[in-house]
Parts: sequence; structure tokens; C-alpha cells
Amino acid sequence: MNLHPLMNKTKILFAEDDLNLGSILNDFLAVKGYEVTYCKDGIEALSAFSKSKFDLCILDVMMPKLDGFSAAHEMRKTDQFVPIIFLTAKSLQVDKLEGLTIGADDYITKPFNSEELFLRMQNILRRTLKQMSNSEGNSIYSLGEYQFDADKRLLINKSKIQKLTSREAALLKLLCENKNEILPRSIALKKIWNEDNYFTSRSMDVFITKLRSYLKDDEKIEIVNIHGTGFKLTGC
Repeated sequence: MNLHPLMNKTKILFAEDDLNLGSILNDFLAVKGYEVTYCKDGIEALSAFSKSKFDLCILDVMMPKLDGFSAAHEMRKTDQFVPIIFLTAKSLQVDKLEGLTIGADDYITKPFNSEELFLRMQNILRRTLKQMSNSEGNSIYSLGEYQFDADKRLLINKSKIQKLTSREAALLKLLCENKNEILPRSIALKKIWNEDNYFTSRSMDVFITKLRSYLKDDEKIEIVNIHGTGFKLTGC
């Protein structure tokens, strides 16, 4: 079997309490060339996550012992960068927004096609590799009292150092590259999320709020919301 080069040795943590669906997807992903660790509840998934490094996590939301949202929240405490896909029977916007707020990269509502899941996984893994590649160059920006090292994803203010996630750093870098000018929302979404829709837009709003909180020690620095258009980084 010829594997896609992106998939070679890619390690997937897959948690699903429905044994029938879990077994089918586990076999499907293995055939696609992934190295899969299959867990049947959130506690088992957290235990596996603490013992190994994964390239992507697929978590069912409604699981016994520990739900997928709670498991992801705990995972984010030790690894802010690993991509996460939620699987759920829920289709309410509030549930999708909760997943995106935690830092999910995608949210798939059951029932779904296995090939669709595979394609979404490929897209996320390609984007992750692209972001890693784009961050290899040295790019240091002065933001008032702050220094932002886009390469290392560090925001530094005197002795205070804030480590940013890959998306936080990518978004702040775009704002820096367009400082004192409007960064159109659509451009940021397409460059960082590869999609411009309601859910990715709300996800970006969450990231903007986080960046504002990181920059709050310098009152001159602002990320201004330009209604209906985008954002502008000012005060640099």
C-alpha cells in the first residue's frame, strides 16, 4: 500500500465510546496509514495522552467518565498546539462554539462519512506543517513595551514571557505585518483557518480576545475592531 507522505508515522489519539463506530474508524484510519491509539472513554484518552506525543487527537464529545470537552481542556494544559477534532451528535451552535473556544481545529457532527473525516484530517495536518515551516524564519516585532518573537511564538514584556499557540502567533504576526492598517477578517480567516465561515469567524474572535488580554499591560497597544471589515493593531 502506498501511503500519502504526510501520513507516514502520523500518530493519532482516537477516543470514542461507541464500540461499533470506534472499531470501524480505528480500522479505517489504520488502513489509511495512521498509527492509531484507540481509547473508549475520556479518562483512558487522557492517560494515553500523558504517555505519548500525538500529531492529532479525535475526541467524541459525549463519553463516560470524562467528556471530550473536559478531556481536551486538560490536554491543552500540557500541549497547546496539538490539533483536535471533536466528533459529536450535537449540532447546536453553542456546543460548536464551546469546542472552538477550547481550541478545536474542527467539529464534525454525526453521522458523517469516513472519507470526509480523512480529508479534514489531511487538511489540518497540512496546515500544521505549513505553519511550522512558515515560523522557521526569524521575525521579531516591537509592540510598544512588548517584543514579539514570531519564530519562537513568544510575547515578551520585561521579565514576563507569554508563550503563544501557533494560531495566536500567526494571527498576531498578521496584525504586526499590517499594523496601523486594517487587516480584513476574510484574509486572516483564509490564511490561518483556510476557511471563512460563521464558526471560524467566531473562533477568530476568541483568539483576538486572548491577544488583547496578553497585550493589556501596555495601554497604548490596541487591537481595534473595525465593524464589518476586520481588525487594526495600533499604538506600536
